[in-house]
Amino acid sequence: MFRLGDKMDKAKAKALNPVVLAFVGDAVYSLFVREKLAFNSDKKTGELNKLAVQEVRATAQAEFYTRIKHLLNEEEDGVFHRARNAKKPTKAKSATVAEYNVSTGLEAVLGYLYVIGDIDRLNFILNEGNQDGL
Repeated sequence: MFRLGDKMDKAKAKALNPVVLAFVGDAVYSLFVREKLAFNSDKKTGELNKLAVQEVRATAQAEFYTRIKHLLNEEEDGVFHRARNAKKPTKAKSATVAEYNVSTGLEAVLGYLYVIGDIDRLNFILNEGNQDGL
């Protein structure tokens, strides 16, 4: 049986395709942004969705990465570079290729921290990169 929040061994997580880690990290980042907005705003869902889309797009994620890259340890930096350099099944829609690659790397780091169950580290990175203070 699989349960939400199950942990994966670090070696197994590192062996995953980095784009798969980014797949998980995309959901983690989206949930973080949506919860932050919902907990700190009295806006209606349509407005919240517009705000969330602005924060989770590849260009915004690339900017987020520039704010947190100095926080990454060697292990996380390795995950980032593997994902950034990986062949991706999709193309950037509204971002440059460089921004898309950086956003994939960021998502992989977030996905890696989530699957290994290092939620404290994940929260630290997400909150340190959060510029607006919400």
